[in-house]
Amino acid sequence: LPLMKTGKLDAAHVERLSRALASVPFAKHLGIELEEIESGVATLGFEVKPELKQNHGVVHGGAIASLIDSATAFAIISVLPVDEHATTVDLSISYLRPLTMGRARATARVLRSGKRLIAVSAELFDDAGNLAATALSTYIKIQPPS
Repeated sequence: LPLMKTGKLDAAHVERLSRALASVPFAKHLGIELEEIESGVATLGFEVKPELKQNHGVVHGGAIASLIDSATAFAIISVLPVDEHATTVDLSISYLRPLTMGRARATARVLRSGKRLIAVSAELFDDAGNLAATALSTYIKIQPPS
């Protein structure tokens, strides 16, 4: 994966993550990039740009939610067997500080992966390293479309 550190992931997971990043047009539209990944932990980021802001000049909560949701998905992909898939069931975000410029980074960690449900937490930081949002999310394992 370009511009990214992968920590001790097998080749099948690295390939799956590369395909996942390349196949999400919405993430590309937002400018989301995978920065670092290891088993159960992923960091993704984007540059704050005018088209991501709401009318008060801060990054729209939906753009932040999308970055967090992407980070949690990648943390999960890094631990799922290659033939398993999961999707978001819920996402609860606490917005702590407005983002207005620089780079936003979300780091997600798998808390627990059960038979059907996966619990994940995330923290989003601004360019200065200040905590700007926290999140908890649940995913459910699904059968891929045939």
